[in-house]
Amino acid sequence: MISAMRRTPFSCLLPRGLAACRSEHASPTASQVQNLTRYPFSKVDNSDIAHFEGILSPARVLSNSDDVAGYCTDWMKMSGGPGSVVLRPTSTQEVSAIMKHCHDRNLAVVPQGGLTGLVGGSIPAFDEVVVSMSLMNKIISIDPMSGALVCQAGCVLQTLNDAVSEQGMTMPYDLGAKGSCQIGGNVATNAGGIRFLRYGSLHGSVLGLEVVLADGTVVDNLSTLRYDIKQLFIGSEGTLGVVTGVAMSTPTKPKAVTVCFVGCRTFPDVLQTYRAAKDSLGEVLSACEFLDSAAMSILEKNLGLTNPLGSQFPFYVLVEVSGSDGDHDEEKVTRFVEAGSSFENGVLATEPSKIRAIWTLRESVAEALMHDGFQNKFDISLPLENLYAIVGVMRDRVGAMATSCLGYGHLGDGNLHLNITSKEYNTEMQGKIYPFVYDWTAQQRGSISAEHGVGMYKSQYIGLSKSKAALSVMRSVKTALDPKGILNPYKVLPPLPSH
Repeated sequence: MISAMRRTPFSCLLPRGLAACRSEHASPTASQVQNLTRYPFSKVDNSDIAHFEGILSPARVLSNSDDVAGYCTDWMKMSGGPGSVVLRPTSTQEVSAIMKHCHDRNLAVVPQGGLTGLVGGSIPAFDEVVVSMSLMNKIISIDPMSGALVCQAGCVLQTLNDAVSEQGMTMPYDLGAKGSCQIGGNVATNAGGIRFLRYGSLHGSVLGLEVVLADGTVVDNLSTLRYDIKQLFIGSEGTLGVVTGVAMSTPTKPKAVTVCFVGCRTFPDVLQTYRAAKDSLGEVLSACEFLDSAAMSILEKNLGLTNPLGSQFPFYVLVEVSGSDGDHDEEKVTRFVEAGSSFENGVLATEPSKIRAIWTLRESVAEALMHDGFQNKFDISLPLENLYAIVGVMRDRVGAMATSCLGYGHLGDGNLHLNITSKEYNTEMQGKIYPFVYDWTAQQRGSISAEHGVGMYKSQYIGLSKSKAALSVMRSVKTALDPKGILNPYKVLPPLPSH
């Protein structure tokens, strides 16, 4: 089998015009979908604009509606509110001054990273002040001995990975949006990604944070001390403070990487392949992903990619190993493949260009879906035995109303990306999707949000995954750190009673 796998031509995997594509299909605004009501915050006036220009400079204060509009739509092309002003600080001190003024004036604020989010967490719902972190993009230090990276929150993930790679290290997480997403936003959403299986969550990789609170107070926690308060802000989605600096542990960069891409007939075969990979590859296993035939078909149709196996399978599994001894790792993968009984065909790659080509398949599904029209994206976690069942349930439920209904995700942490698309926004189909998917997930003792966050779009459903006691604690923390509720309102938690 292994020799046959090596003969597969990898040139067929290269994308045809793989430029970023955004759907031109009309979508409703976030307020239309969420039925939100504006909280009684103050509104930005000319005196506020003048004050912000004094803190920053006129060039870094955008108040023209055309300029602001580009900061009010996320990657999903879901438009938020019109916003009022976009502020582009370059330092923590400037963020502190901005927050102090907004706190004094009772102005709502949306911290914003690379706008790659999928749950409306970084766009305004109404006329909030947008604080863009894009100009806070300095790498402060990289320690090649300890692997400690310290940087500002606006640094792009790919830029950071390139920088630490030169020192023989790698970032402990990897995301499909790495060319645009920023580390501050990654921390704020506790992004998981495709390396979770190897390196765990950001709760373990983040050494410290610098955060500006709602009243402008700067909390410098870039060193690890007790209380370990940085954990409060990881995954808080900008509702407790604005992350301005990050200290992160970066592991040694693997000297060798091998990727195996195989086809499976059933989802139990997918799980058996994952179990076999864990058993036989153990310490060098760094990723295990899957996608279904519908995802492969949309890659072929919308992006011009080609199935490297040459034949269709109901499911595909990507297994990656990485370590310090390429010969040892490849030998382990070879034994894994030769002993495999849960898959029928596959390809093996050790060259960087071929590895990248295989990963392009997995990482391009979201882009391929942009061509389909209006999207419903779900990022849910479930027990592995039930991980894929919801896809079949939803195909039966929405029927021909959907252009696509497919699933792919991370086997290492039971994270399914369920996607349901239609040519345009369809009220009847939406009624069959919401809140059914979240109710079904809760019945399986899963979570409605695995790695994308809760944001604006899921806040009304958070009670399905969090107990009343847990929500009460979350509200107490929010009230203690942001008593006026000005930080990223309408996100994560349902409306506070005072509103």
